[in-house]
Amino acid sequence: MRILHTSDWHVGKVLKGRPREKEHTAVLAEIIEIAAREKPDLVIVAGDLYDTAAPSSASTKLVTRALSALRRTGARVVAIGGNHDNGPALDALRPWADAAGIELRGSVGDNPADLVISGTTAGGEKWQLVTLPFLSQRYAIRAAEMYELTAAEANQTYADHIARLIERLSDKFSEPGVVNLLTAHLTIVGASSGGGEREAHTVMGYAVPSTVFPRNAHYVALGHLHRAQQVIAPCPTRYSGSPLAIDFGEEENVCSVAIVDVAVDKAARVRDVPITGAQSLRTVRGTLEQLATVNLLDAWLRVLVRETPRVGLREDVQELLPNALEIRIDPDMIPNQAGERMAQRAGRSPRELFGDYLDTRGDAQDGVRELFDELYDEVSSTQ
Repeated sequence: MRILHTSDWHVGKVLKGRPREKEHTAVLAEIIEIAAREKPDLVIVAGDLYDTAAPSSASTKLVTRALSALRRTGARVVAIGGNHDNGPALDALRPWADAAGIELRGSVGDNPADLVISGTTAGGEKWQLVTLPFLSQRYAIRAAEMYELTAAEANQTYADHIARLIERLSDKFSEPGVVNLLTAHLTIVGASSGGGEREAHTVMGYAVPSTVFPRNAHYVALGHLHRAQQVIAPCPTRYSGSPLAIDFGEEENVCSVAIVDVAVDKAARVRDVPITGAQSLRTVRGTLEQLATVNLLDAWLRVLVRETPRVGLREDVQELLPNALEIRIDPDMIPNQAGERMAQRAGRSPRELFGDYLDTRGDAQDGVRELFDELYDEVSSTQ
């Protein structure tokens, strides 16, 4: 069977105040074209359909239309909730999704069977897919308790909860003649972040080892980290990455979706198909003279200016580069002032330090140094 694996659409994302609806429309149209061309049996969207838990009506329309269009290619479509999504709100859309033939799993409920989806391809291959939407730490404990774990088992780490949930949900992976699949939205220890993820949900106890996945899974489709990458695990495991760069920390990422061919008796073969519909993100640096030579009209820019700060500098850069979304002084131009101050102050008298301060001001009136000396002598003599 063939799978199209994508994730982390982040529809509704605003970059430095600039909406990206047109880019998302182009990117999702490109994914739909790939699905029509590649003819997958199953499309998996592994979480973070939206960038915010309260998406706008325009974002909701764009996502629902994209899912419907993917379904019209003939593929089964399964989408799970990510940490940016509102899981219960996605679940509230399930009547619409069911009518459209789309499988939505926004959150982990109290029925384990609801998180396992099965089907048969047009070629007669049977498959089953375990779906694990994003779980916060407190809900991981609650979900673990739902599945009849003992009190001692429930009082474990986040990774232990995830491992036990996956073990419970994949207990039918031993059935012969079935392609066993799993999709989840989480962070794997040792995997590379893309640069734009929500940091609190990639560290602070949210990372789990790849050993949580069963050895008899034929493919694990992950979402959450925005860089496309294979994960070393007991079974074929991969992040598809985001189909567009979410923030400037991701400008080096190669945006793509994964096409996976897998069978009961054949190892999963993965091809990354590039997605080019969004504008690229680029960081440029230099003086105004150097910036005047930059020719990146098709990219959003972060500009690091190698000039002395002054009034009107931002406007001058914006005039040169209208597509600059972030403009700031190059950090290399800013010395480690705290360390330098400590070094400069060491062993120096108050008179010398005040004299240096006046020198940096450059506009001290006549007699100020003498007045300071008089005041210092007066204070010193009273101690």
